[in-house]
Amino acid sequence: MATEDSKLTVRAVERALDLLLCFTDDSDLSLTELSGRVGLHKSTVHRLLASLEGKGFVRRDPASERYRLGYRMWELSANLSQDDEPAVILLPEMERLRDLLGETVSLYVRDGLERIRVQAVQSSQAIRRVAPVGARLPLHVGASGKVLVAFGAAELRQELLASEVWSDAGQREAFERQLEETKRAGYATSLEERETGAAAVAAPIFNRAHRMVAALAVSGPINRLSADKMGEDAAFIMEAAKRMGKMLKP
Repeated sequence: MATEDSKLTVRAVERALDLLLCFTDDSDLSLTELSGRVGLHKSTVHRLLASLEGKGFVRRDPASERYRLGYRMWELSANLSQDDEPAVILLPEMERLRDLLGETVSLYVRDGLERIRVQAVQSSQAIRRVAPVGARLPLHVGASGKVLVAFGAAELRQELLASEVWSDAGQREAFERQLEETKRAGYATSLEERETGAAAVAAPIFNRAHRMVAALAVSGPINRLSADKMGEDAAFIMEAAKRMGKMLKP
């Protein structure tokens, strides 16, 4: 009986965490939307939300009956270790790079076959790319994705190339060539690969143990970030990435 009770408790925790993860892409959601996303009956979701609300992890708007993340999440995030968290440590250098190049600067880490934007400093230009922190993007498109794969483990490269993300063999072969060029040059570029009208250039950040921990990317509209301009900016980005790496513990 104790074992069965433990299983039920773990399942409830997993379901509650699944509900919290629904807010990765949306700031507020209804009971119906949450129920659909986690695949659970409304009554079950309602009970879980009541528990989360009681602990301050979500809050419900009485007028709209929609749910948002609660203030307890802010309390937890405030205690992220500033000694070990690259998104916190590297922010001043990212701001410095933004001021130098005038474009949006982002920091990406890998999670499986996706990349996550863990920090961003928005361009001050009137027309700019807005880079939401927490966004999940595929590894097989974009400058930062190429960097994370090219300088990552060989097993990651093999797994990605063997996955079902490719429309045809030609696309996969072109990506392999881009990876080799990225390793040779020390940086990667992309022109409208994921988003129409957008361009980006990225470089790897290695910590003091020479382990790659993130990709540093600068992005903007193609009318400002031409292929030539990205080539010029790459030197500044690689230099900034080198400085950032020296700030990170092994």
